[in-house]
Amino acid sequence: MSWTDERVETLKKMWSEGQSASQIAKELGGVTRNAVIGKVHRLGLSNRAGASAPAPEKKPAKPAAAKPKKAVRPEDKVIEVTVTPRKPIVPAGQPLPPQPSANEISPEALATVREVEKGAKKITLMELTERTCKWPIGDPATDDFWFCGLAVQQGKPYCEAHVGVAFQPMSNRRDRRR
Repeated sequence: MSWTDERVETLKKMWSEGQSASQIAKELGGVTRNAVIGKVHRLGLSNRAGASAPAPEKKPAKPAAAKPKKAVRPEDKVIEVTVTPRKPIVPAGQPLPPQPSANEISPEALATVREVEKGAKKITLMELTERTCKWPIGDPATDDFWFCGLAVQQGKPYCEAHVGVAFQPMSNRRDRRR
């Protein structure tokens, strides 16, 4: 569709009459509402002179009867503030203090994981499926890297032993931070 002189004149006339962009597009045919709006802006017609009556002036609202303010006593206001202590800032070049890690799980769970890993299927990334444990073992930068590969626990990505390590109860994690 091209904007012929005739179509532009129709657009200008309808726009000055206060027609909407949708109405103009329908009348012209083969053009969208957005195309009409774009053309109006390019032609500099966006201000519709005299298309609508000026808005009536608003009268200031009458003030409502002032209600007496109730005195607020200090005991009426209770503000509880919880302050979380900040961790100390360690200057550059000094070692960081020990952080909680996965190594802080129970020795029983670690022993179970080690036993399970001895009997693991030792599969590669390409052999993983939705039914195989995806627990990574070893350093990915070496040839001695593999995944557990045992049967996964229902709804989890890992076998039973690795679920016990990966998904610890909230209370255990909370206690570890203290």
